[in-house]
Amino acid sequence: MATREGTWRYRNRFGDSFGRTYFRRFGPGVVSSLGIGTYLGDPTAAVDERYRQSIRLALESGINVIDTAVNYRCGRSERVVGDAVRTSDIDRESVLVATKGGFVPFDGDRPADPAGYVRGTFVDPGIVSIEELAGGSHAISPSFIDAMVDRSLRALDLDTIDVYYVHNPETQLSVRSREAVYDRLEATFEQLERRRRAGEIGRYGIASWEAFRVPEDHESYLSLPAILERARRAAASVFEGGSDTAAGHGDVPDPVDSPDPDTAPDHGLRAIQLPFNVSMADAFTMKNQPLPDDPTGSDETRVSTLECARRAGVGVFTSASIGQGSLVEAIPEPIDGELAGDVAAQRAINFARSAPGVTSALVGTSDPNHVRENIAAGTFDPLGATAFDAVFQ
Repeated sequence: MATREGTWRYRNRFGDSFGRTYFRRFGPGVVSSLGIGTYLGDPTAAVDERYRQSIRLALESGINVIDTAVNYRCGRSERVVGDAVRTSDIDRESVLVATKGGFVPFDGDRPADPAGYVRGTFVDPGIVSIEELAGGSHAISPSFIDAMVDRSLRALDLDTIDVYYVHNPETQLSVRSREAVYDRLEATFEQLERRRRAGEIGRYGIASWEAFRVPEDHESYLSLPAILERARRAAASVFEGGSDTAAGHGDVPDPVDSPDPDTAPDHGLRAIQLPFNVSMADAFTMKNQPLPDDPTGSDETRVSTLECARRAGVGVFTSASIGQGSLVEAIPEPIDGELAGDVAAQRAINFARSAPGVTSALVGTSDPNHVRENIAAGTFDPLGATAFDAVFQ
């Protein structure tokens, strides 16, 4: 797993090659403010090999954050990530590996009968019930997420997942109430706390698309403080039940962010992921979250999701940082003129890296040339907080 010693060692090796604040704190450790994602691409061996090359190049050039999910590219992305981490010249303790569970994954390619595959692979064996599935393809129940953790550990072939996200929980709001979604998250957090205490995950979080960047009256909205409160309850329940001992595991390495077992329990929800770029800046501009320490406060005390996460000590990892390629040639003026970078993609990356509260901006690519171009974005300094604010005035 990623450790504080390993990530600081990585920073000391590569830090002088980059600009100001390129490496940022995540718990006691540090991570690069640019990460590599693995979402796009066909589920083919050719794309596998391009990702393998790109991830290894990223790791050996100053990026120590890798993001994937159990369902990406029909399950192939996790396998490539694990292989690239194991075969790179960078030690495992220096690398933050994040994955997600929530959407039903395929196994290598898309089946001819997806519905039949879901029934035979997940419903009939009792991994998930029909009632728990939203749209026939998404679940966040404890049994399903627990099975997805196992599946990811096997696919990655790593001992530990550093950050495990519950993937797009707002999908469940199409079939159940917001309170019922919070209840399911709390039950799932209890299971993730057990896996964390067993050393199989380092920490967990929420990866969302809409939940944290829409108004409070939107059908996809979720409250970050409400979710954090459910994580606190889950940690307390597991701690009081002694589940860390029952897991049957001995001592585990000190991860980037770990609880002190001799004190009152702290939860493991330490990260969120959400879209953020020049065209999707709602997480900074929209004041839609209660204060973390005053979740029932008035409208006047509402803050942005980025500010809420910062106050709660939660890392923010941005997806769609270059709009899945749409911003490479289309950064609006005059914003483009305020950003540092030789090409538009670098300036788009540096917009995401400049937002106050952002830990790391994720950019998906299976092209080694794009990896080199993206890494060069980190040699430029991001905007300061005042300059970033001025962009929106």
